[in-house]
Amino acid sequence: MRKNDLSVFKMESEGFKITLKRGGEPIITTAPVGATYALPAAAPVATPAATAATASAPAPAGGGEKLKEITSPMVGTFYAAPAPEAQPFVRVGQKVDETTVVCIIEAMKVMNEIKADCKGEIVEIVAEVGKPVQFGQVMFRVR
Repeated sequence: MRKNDLSVFKMESEGFKITLKRGGEPIITTAPVGATYALPAAAPVATPAATAATASAPAPAGGGEKLKEITSPMVGTFYAAPAPEAQPFVRVGQKVDETTVVCIIEAMKVMNEIKADCKGEIVEIVAEVGKPVQFGQVMFRVR
């Protein structure tokens, strides 16, 4: 990494992902595809690309209804469709499951598909297209 002046290195191969970061305290992250985990507060680094959005504990909504939240697994730019002229991945009222791609987050010029990681119906799209999202920020609410 020093030889080529790299600060971050990411590799993906057959369901295995690794991210290496140079500088400060070394961080080496490995995870199988679909695993979710939180980064330490002192290390605001993007998680591996295929880490699915986490479904947090249900939160109360209008009328006492319990909703699941799909949160951003990384810092980046939110896109609801694969291209500007394309149809969005999901719409309000659409049923999703753990394998449904709900959005793309662009991080460091890499387009990362984010999966729902829960079953249900999209009741709210919170994130705005083309706007930045932070790690852990709510992007969708699911019933």
